[in-house]
Amino acid sequence: MNPGLTIATTGRVLRQIRTDHRTIALIMVVPMVAIGLLAWIYSNTPVFDHIGPALLGVFPLIVMFVVTSVATLRERQSGTLERLLTSLMGRADFMLGYAGAFGALAIVQALLATSFAIWVCDLDVVGPLWMLVLVAVLVAVLGTSLGLLASAFARTEFQAVQFMPAFITPQFLLCGLLVDRDRLPAFLSAVSDLLPLSYAVDAMKEITAHAEVTSAGAWSIVIVMGFIVLALALASLTLSRRTP
Repeated sequence: MNPGLTIATTGRVLRQIRTDHRTIALIMVVPMVAIGLLAWIYSNTPVFDHIGPALLGVFPLIVMFVVTSVATLRERQSGTLERLLTSLMGRADFMLGYAGAFGALAIVQALLATSFAIWVCDLDVVGPLWMLVLVAVLVAVLGTSLGLLASAFARTEFQAVQFMPAFITPQFLLCGLLVDRDRLPAFLSAVSDLLPLSYAVDAMKEITAHAEVTSAGAWSIVIVMGFIVLALALASLTLSRRTP
């Protein structure tokens, strides 16, 4: 791995995205719109305060998954990835460069979405706001890493989008947002223990319920970080230079 090449890749991706206004709007605006709609739907009820923190993780995960998987696939289809990998750049440099670029965007996205949810939609959070932002950033980076992994198995942009139900839907259904994980059937509860979004939602719930950082919340964050590293490692190993 070459840190200089990784940083150069991060800069190149950010410069490309800067000129793509639709992608910027998708990353920055869509999560706020979705959160705003839910706050409006559940206005004057305690529902939004209950599910709002978890949704600060779910929506960025979906958006970053789609954007990253499609963007990486375009690199392969255009031949850019093949040219890069025939130089001194390794697969790890490419993956970490992409993760760094979209991670930077995730920080901005998390700050905007969290600020919008709290100060515009009046989301009530008991715990420290910095931890809420941290988890939102990590989940967005998780979406990026899963998008990089999914792109390795797609041949077209349409296929990349089709992978979203396989990667995201089971996590959404079993993460504890719809039904608490301890109330799931035993088999589904065991499956949910293997899904990264479950731990992100657990961390969000801890932040919602406790004024101080709890050991359960901290451990959930560490597990999410572990899933990010694992997904990036698998993506690096499965990355092909070009789309057949």
